[in-house]
Amino acid sequence: MSATTSSPFASVIEKHIPNLKTYEELYKHFHRNPEISTIEHDTSARIATELKTLNEKHGSPIEIKTNIGKTGLIGIHRNGPGPTILLRADIDGLPIQEKTGLDYASTKTQLDTHLDNVEKPTMHACGHDFHITCLLASIETLLGCTDSWSGTLIYLFQPAEERGCGARMMIDDGLYDLSRHGCPEPDLCLGQHVFPFRAGTVHTRAGSTMSAADSYRITIHGRGGHGSMPHYCVDPVVIASHVVVRLQTLVSREVPPDETAVVTVGSLKAGDTVNVIADVAILQVNIRSISQTWRRVLLDGLKRIVNAECEAGRSPKPAEFEKLNEFPLCYNDEEVTKKVQKTFDSHFGSEHMPDMKPVLGSEDFPLLGSSIGKPYMFWFWGGVDPEEWDRRVKEETLNELPVNHSPFFAPCINPTLRTGVEAMVVGALGFVQKDTN
Repeated sequence: MSATTSSPFASVIEKHIPNLKTYEELYKHFHRNPEISTIEHDTSARIATELKTLNEKHGSPIEIKTNIGKTGLIGIHRNGPGPTILLRADIDGLPIQEKTGLDYASTKTQLDTHLDNVEKPTMHACGHDFHITCLLASIETLLGCTDSWSGTLIYLFQPAEERGCGARMMIDDGLYDLSRHGCPEPDLCLGQHVFPFRAGTVHTRAGSTMSAADSYRITIHGRGGHGSMPHYCVDPVVIASHVVVRLQTLVSREVPPDETAVVTVGSLKAGDTVNVIADVAILQVNIRSISQTWRRVLLDGLKRIVNAECEAGRSPKPAEFEKLNEFPLCYNDEEVTKKVQKTFDSHFGSEHMPDMKPVLGSEDFPLLGSSIGKPYMFWFWGGVDPEEWDRRVKEETLNELPVNHSPFFAPCINPTLRTGVEAMVVGALGFVQKDTN
């Protein structure tokens, strides 16, 4: 039990939280069977089955809507007058080969029919299997304590977070169109993410919490020819190399030292053999920022630098910019965050960390609120075994922990599962709990 004795939610959770042994097995099922973004058909079907089972146990209070944005689904739980709160979990895995050695490790491969029709190893390397399982267990807890709260809860299972398109796919498919899916607009949205922090802890922050991310594929044109005759050619590799180096000055010389930003050139490809100057060089660039002001500076600087280096290198035609994906800045609403932090303080006590630093990872979760002008709040909870965490603190080896997207990423099941369930339940009840005065 992670709650403090002063928590107004402790008795509700103790009475109604389900036997988590069942959910441990469900978690292992999802971990063994990850699916790549936009093609999470089996995952979505299993979630729908779990929701139907919960309905059978509790008299069918949840209205289930499937196939929203292809593989997204929601459960609408109306329980009297009050605010409408959306609780979100993402459901997709990653094209990574798992190397954890767990007895429930994924050995699955999947044909990525959405992207390139290539068979890929697949892994839940970002904890979305935990997100699914914790939300399902939270739903069962909330179903058991309906006399303690009043309002409407929307349980949303979102596809394709890893590619930054799942929230938009659901919204564009009429998520909030009552005539289409029957889903009311929420008053606010809540979400959470497991992270390489000490298990049992919950971490929050008001304001800028996760970075915006903008990714581009940039094609730089040259004039190819024999490696022995560079004076007859325009070498796009040289131009691209200058671009790579010059882009680093965006952070070091154009963004203030007390701001946070990252510019990464993830790949540079040109040519196929040693003695040929290529026609084109292709860069893939990722830019992360935690303010809209400096996001604009970085994006403007990207195009300025690429175009200037192409001109300096006598490129025969302008560079081409292809937007690969875009993640919004995650800016937690101040008032909503204060309320969540107050409830987390009362429930988790010293295990709640309300002053976490911004995370340079990115999420499309904010779109679920910002697209309709509603507030949202996103928090993190730990998944590193406490004994391992404490040992690494002493050894000063925390930087060697496997992190999200690592083939070795493996959050411990306990107490990670229970903490994730309690955080989601407490976060929701903080807005819909009945006044007991």
